[in-house]
Amino acid sequence: MQFYRIGLFVFSAIVAAVVLTGCEQVAEQAPNSALQVTPVGVVTLKSQALTLKKVLPGRISAFQIAEIRPQVSGIVESRLFTEGKQVEQGQALYQINPAIFKAQLAASEASVARAQASIASSKAKATRFSELLKIKAVSQQDFDEADAAYKQAKAELLTAKAQLQTAQINLDYSHVSSPISGQISKSSVTVGALVSTNQAMALATVTQLDPIYVDLTQSSNELTRVKKALASGLLTVDPATQMDVELIMEDGSIYPHKGTLQFSEVTVDPSTGSVTLRAKFPNPEKLLLPGMYARASIVEGVKSDAILAPQRGVSRNSKGEPTALVVSKNTRVESRVLKIDRSVGANWLVTEGLIAGDRLIVEGLQKIHPGAAVKVTEAHLLTSSSKNTVQ
Repeated sequence: MQFYRIGLFVFSAIVAAVVLTGCEQVAEQAPNSALQVTPVGVVTLKSQALTLKKVLPGRISAFQIAEIRPQVSGIVESRLFTEGKQVEQGQALYQINPAIFKAQLAASEASVARAQASIASSKAKATRFSELLKIKAVSQQDFDEADAAYKQAKAELLTAKAQLQTAQINLDYSHVSSPISGQISKSSVTVGALVSTNQAMALATVTQLDPIYVDLTQSSNELTRVKKALASGLLTVDPATQMDVELIMEDGSIYPHKGTLQFSEVTVDPSTGSVTLRAKFPNPEKLLLPGMYARASIVEGVKSDAILAPQRGVSRNSKGEPTALVVSKNTRVESRVLKIDRSVGANWLVTEGLIAGDRLIVEGLQKIHPGAAVKVTEAHLLTSSSKNTVQ
């Protein structure tokens, strides 16, 4: 019995020691647990100057197009160009039989000679009658008739000269030339064909391809938004780049030559609600052809205090609003609702919700919640260029 009591006493002492030791360990661990924080990676946001661009769809159109039509009637005597080749301004393209126009020119030259002879005779007579009238050797009526004949002869000379000029123009028109430089199409007529003055069918078409136009379409709403931003100072104009245009070809490649913005239409197309902008590009290699589809990047303006937030640090709430978690001054997690303008590479352009100096959490997001204490380390991200952004 005494042995039993001694064993019970020893067992009780051991249990008490174990319990006391456990309580001490819990007491030691409790403060340490309360001090634990979650490590997160952050990006400290900075404001920067950002050139905003917009990609617009468009179609390529020729710089100049000239449809070649005859201005006199006749038989085509010869074709003086190679189809599909480059022709120069003033270069002869067709020769219409000039025989009848040469004859008309000769007749007009004769009419001028006759009128000149007539005017010499009538002038001399009017001069003589003027002297005789002074001594009353002729009547006033005789002098008036002689003077009128002289004036009529001068008018006939002017008419003859006008007819001569018309005959010369018609002869020149029988030599059909190109009004512009460019690439000529196939010929719609052959030698021996009868053509008529200002006929509906063009003999050929000359198209100037260098330089060349790109006609772009922009929503009137977008155009109004940009104008308001420029007027309010949210965007500024950089004269060095404002008129620059970059062309993206059908295969996605970048056209090697920069273009310049020429003008914007002053009316909105009621069927599409868009405005046409025209850009001019050099085209020495003839890579761009009229009718091709293309996209062009135009400069909207420069935002001097742009905030770019990495996309990996932005999520959506239940309402679909973009949100971000930032570290406050007391190293606690704080949730922000954002307003986003557009994407810029791997970043978002944020207009509201974040400011320069904010520490945006981009790593460890799954382990934290608003109000949690965190341990901050700077994350290393690949940053996109701050010079340009294209939507």
